[in-house]
This record gives sequence, structure tokens and C-alpha cells, in this order.
Amino acid sequence: MLSVKRLSYEDALILLKAAEKKARKIGVRMCIAVADESGNLIAFQKMNDSKVLSVTLAQDKAFTAAIAKRGTHEYNELCVPGSLVFGIHTSLGGRFAIVGGGLPVIVEGDVVGGIGVSGGAPEQDIECAQAGLDAFAKV
Repeated sequence: MLSVKRLSYEDALILLKAAEKKARKIGVRMCIAVADESGNLIAFQKMNDSKVLSVTLAQDKAFTAAIAKRGTHEYNELCVPGSLVFGIHTSLGGRFAIVGGGLPVIVEGDVVGGIGVSGGAPEQDIECAQAGLDAFAKV
């Protein structure tokens, strides 16, 4: 039998709140999603006047970071024509995100979920996702 480490709803709220705090600080309206280790959505937040596209994209970034066990920006760098990775973004019904802003949540070396942030430039999305991870690491 396997033992699986999994984020709780309370854990997800820590990640969400810290990412939101960073988004407010930099003045960008974001959508923020947290998924468990299997990519299933645990919590989601849409800031007022955030982009409609960001609702789904934030969730897809969290999903991808969790199931692929790496940041979505890493696939962005790898997924270029001619690369063996090219085309992965079309997998899972197009849900596999390669836009920066999705980061895995790692506890004691195990990926226990993912956080996805969307609404700004990819660098801003990554910055807010990282703020969530940093806050979670302090708990």
C-alpha cells in the first residue's frame, strides 16, 4: 500500500493568500489555483477584474505543475519546434500548460501539489506563485 502526501484545503489557502498578497503589492489582478498531487483542484481565487482567460489558465498551470512535477516555464523553454518535447502542450486535451506561472509544491522531496497563477506577464505570475511557496515553506 502507498502513503500519499497531499495538500489540505488549509494548506491551499496559505498558498492562495500569499500569492494574492504579492499580486496586490505589484498591482496585478490575478487568478490563483492550487491543485493536489494528481492535479485535482483544491482551491481557486479570482481577483476582481482579472482576465477571463486567466480563470482556466491558472487552473491548467497548477494542474501541469503538479502532474509534471516541474514549473510550467521549464516546458516553455523546452517546447520549441525541432525539440523532442515539442507538442506536449497539446496533450491532455490542451490542458498541459507551458506558460510560466505554474510551480510544483514540494514537501520533503515529494511533489504534493501545484500552484498556478495567471493575470500578469509570465514573470509576474511566477513571482506570485513563488510568494505562495515561500509562505507555505514557513509553516
